[in-house]
This record gives sequence, C-alpha cells and structure tokens, in this order.
Amino acid sequence: MQKVAVIHGPNLNMLGLREPEIYGTTNLEMLNNDLRKKADELNINIEIMQSNHEGEIVDFLHQNYENLAGIVINPGGLTHTSVVLRDALASVRLPVIEVHISNIHRREEFRKKSITAEAAVGQITGLGVYGYLLALEGLKDLFRKEKY
Repeated sequence: MQKVAVIHGPNLNMLGLREPEIYGTTNLEMLNNDLRKKADELNINIEIMQSNHEGEIVDFLHQNYENLAGIVINPGGLTHTSVVLRDALASVRLPVIEVHISNIHRREEFRKKSITAEAAVGQITGLGVYGYLLALEGLKDLFRKEKY
C-alpha cells in the first residue's frame, strides 16, 4: 500500500478560528479525520504533520521521503517566500500536489505567486478543505498512470 504525506504548513493549526470567512469553519482535527477516511477509501496510507516552522517541514521531508509515494502540501505563507521549501520538495523527487484552501489568485498581490508550486505536479486552490481530498484522489490517479 502506498504512503502519502499530508503536510499542513504555518498557521493551519488555527483552521476553524483564523479568518473563517476565508478559510471556513472546519478545524484541523476535522480535516485530518476526513483525510484519513478518504485515504482508507482510496486504499493508501497517510502520514499527517503540521508545523509552523519551515525547518521542521524540510527535516520531515528529508527524513521520510524514502518511505513515501507522494506528498500533499499546503505550505501556508511559505508558499510565497520559501525557496528552501521549494528546493526540499524538488530534491525528494516525488509527485507533489500543492493545496490552498482559498483561491490565492484572487487575494492580495503577494499571495498570487507560489514559489513552491514549481516543485509540484499540480496545484488545487480555492475549493476549501475539499481540495485536500481531491489532492489525494489526484495522487492515487498518478500512481496508476505514472512510474515515480
């Protein structure tokens, strides 16, 4: 059974509280439960982590990539600023799907550019937390079609 990492970046621990008009009212625990159910349905294993620290996310990738078939990541604010995270994602040579709860292309100018998307096979933006579930489905489909 293939294993996928789901990585929640900075401030995603505040889901449900932080700007619910933008990010919705689903909290991180609820989202993670939905992700586990979807993974079971798709017959894949998932490992979920959240960190507010760029280095912790990079360390997680470096320490776990050999046991992973793919990555779903919402880099949060690191999306727009972190060459370090972009390089870490590219270095592990796994299919990555970047997820954003809000549509970053309809937000402030600084949010419209994703540095990390350059290391991803795809990006899902603006579909709320449902985007995470679609990302798992997308990876499962990639596993069937591609050799990674």
